[in-house]
Amino acid sequence: MGDLGWKARRWPVIGALALVVVSLAAGPAAAVPPPPPNPSDSEISSSRQDADSKAGEVGQLTNRLAEAESRLDELQSTVELRMEEANKALVDLQTAQDAADQAQRDADAAAREADAAQAQIDTARANLDQFISSSYQQGSTMGSLSAYLGATSPKDLLSRAQLLEAVSGSQLNALEMMQQAQTDKSNKDAAARQALQLAQQAQDQATQAKVAADGARAAAVSAQQSQAAQTAQLQADKTTVEQQLYEAQQRVSGLQGQRQRYEDWVAQKQREDELQAQQAALASSNSSSSGGGGNSRPSAPATSGSSSSTVERVVARAMSQLGMPYAWGGGNASGPTRGIRDGGVADSYGDYRKIGFDCSGLMIYAFAGVKSLPHYSGYQYTSGRRVPLAQMRRGDMLFWGRSGIHHVALYLGNGMMIEAPQSGMVVRVTRVRYGDIMPFATRLVG
Repeated sequence: MGDLGWKARRWPVIGALALVVVSLAAGPAAAVPPPPPNPSDSEISSSRQDADSKAGEVGQLTNRLAEAESRLDELQSTVELRMEEANKALVDLQTAQDAADQAQRDADAAAREADAAQAQIDTARANLDQFISSSYQQGSTMGSLSAYLGATSPKDLLSRAQLLEAVSGSQLNALEMMQQAQTDKSNKDAAARQALQLAQQAQDQATQAKVAADGARAAAVSAQQSQAAQTAQLQADKTTVEQQLYEAQQRVSGLQGQRQRYEDWVAQKQREDELQAQQAALASSNSSSSGGGGNSRPSAPATSGSSSSTVERVVARAMSQLGMPYAWGGGNASGPTRGIRDGGVADSYGDYRKIGFDCSGLMIYAFAGVKSLPHYSGYQYTSGRRVPLAQMRRGDMLFWGRSGIHHVALYLGNGMMIEAPQSGMVVRVTRVRYGDIMPFATRLVG
């Protein structure tokens, strides 16, 4: 038992001496390098506060931008309505102008007819007066009646008088009929003028309505353009602050990385100091001992795929598709595929001619080798363990559509996600949108 005990004590000594030999053989190259920079707690805290402030500002700008875009949509609808109203006013004005023009032509024609009738009456009256006057003043000089009035006897004179009376009576009857016609034409002229007046009033009203409609349209367009400018400025501001947030997060990561490297250096330096102390103690207590054969090396730690490495592989696969076109129905475990027809919006963007991903297709590709997913975001939502959004972490899937799931994205951490957004766009990294988001994230790894 004593010999075995000595051997049990002897092998650690031999191993320690071997480490001393290795350490001495390595020389200065095996020494721990100089310490890396060690940022202070206040620097790290300040950088985190700056990043948090930028994240809050991005959130505020995101909300303002959403409100601005909603307002822009409302104003666009108003512009379209006002344009249609302006078109209606233009049609009404043209109709009123045509009616007024026709009424003017009718009034002019009625006036000419009334004037012509009056002229005929005046001519007929003058001819009658002349006929009677000439007949009584000139005796038998009666033009075509002289053959009947040539005798000078009383009987003949009586006949002449009766004939004159008959002729004048006939002409008077004709004159009365002409006067009646003239009255009818005058009434028609009056009615035409009244119709013209009403048509002109309608035209004036239509003109005023068109002016008002044009003014409303111009005001709506101006409001829409102003809102569009504000929205564009908000988008620009949001992009700027998002860049500042990214830089702030990079500073935080950089400082945390420096701190981690410093802590690793401290641990390495501590191990070196401990090893040197052990070597010195062994050299002092065993300087006369002789080493035996045997050679042992610490076994290397076993390596295996961890959940974090799996998550990073999933993220890397998704990030490799940045910039790939959106194609409705596109994407599988092997990569992007040609989109399919939807009979609507996607067809209008030509998705069926594009090679790319839709939102659920990108998830299928990202998680290939981890889990086979169906090509439908609603089924993907129930494909793994669901965790509250407050506990979401890198590699989780996020979903939208409380009244019916319609979108999915991959969470990257720090409030960012990667998605295939919609027709006409490309795979991109963007901030998480919380409007209409589902209350749970789906976790397939970890």
